[in-house]
Amino acid sequence: MEKNKRVPISNKDYFEKTAVRVSMVSIVGNIILSVFKLLAGFVAHSGAMISDAVHSLSDVFSSIVVIIGVRLSAKEPDNEHPYGHERLECVAAIILSVILFITGLFIGADALEAIFAKSGEVSEPPGILALIAAVVSIVVKEAMFHYTKYYARKLDSGAVMADAWHHRSDALSSIGALIGIAGARMGAPILDPVAGLVICLFIVKAAFDIFKDAVEKMVDRSCDEKTKKEISDCVSGCEGVLKIDLLRTRAFGSKIYVDVEICVDGECSLRAAHSIAEQVHNAIESRYPKVKHVMVHVNPDEEDS
Repeated sequence: MEKNKRVPISNKDYFEKTAVRVSMVSIVGNIILSVFKLLAGFVAHSGAMISDAVHSLSDVFSSIVVIIGVRLSAKEPDNEHPYGHERLECVAAIILSVILFITGLFIGADALEAIFAKSGEVSEPPGILALIAAVVSIVVKEAMFHYTKYYARKLDSGAVMADAWHHRSDALSSIGALIGIAGARMGAPILDPVAGLVICLFIVKAAFDIFKDAVEKMVDRSCDEKTKKEISDCVSGCEGVLKIDLLRTRAFGSKIYVDVEICVDGECSLRAAHSIAEQVHNAIESRYPKVKHVMVHVNPDEEDS
């Protein structure tokens, strides 16, 4: 489906510009939404909405981290980093996952404190403006989540995906605020902290998944079996390749490195063997845009010898 189609992220300009554009949309949207919710919270006398506004404002910092991480990861290789800077995007994703985890813990702690304190009475019920602000926040943040998630998958970016889940966590937080405000207006304020606990679990689970994905990309994890099988078939289909002696793959941030040993006719010339290796190299890189580097080693066929 077109929704899950990924673009050739070897195009660094496209990757960087798109990721920065998506993050800037997040920053502008969060600032406008935060101001609106903050005003609604004060006017309608809703502490839940004021807290939700602060949560949205914290997402601005997350988007700034994404921009910094993406720009650093897109830098060209240098003497100190000859393999590039792609892993810096993983570092940004880890930072965002930690922020998301801490946000969830704070929401959960506030919910538990409210439940155990049994503070069921409120001096003044929140106004209708707080309810409207909560509904607007849910709709806007859910739309921003799907927008950011679409480009995160298209770019295969962990940092942008982490930013997307920040939008989802804010939408969940607004749902909790909506339930709490509605409960307070109907005389059941305990619904607010109960909803907060459920939201906390969703946010912590999302943070864990983002953290796990980023760490796996930093520890030279091998590609999945499907990708390895496709690369193997691609190499075997090249003219002059008799068999594959060894195939290794490893993820380097959002990129892939491939090491392959191919077996060719032992009687062919060095020039012909080099041509076969070059054909294998070009076939892999042209078919798999995520592959950043291919190392091809040629072995003579021992049976021929």
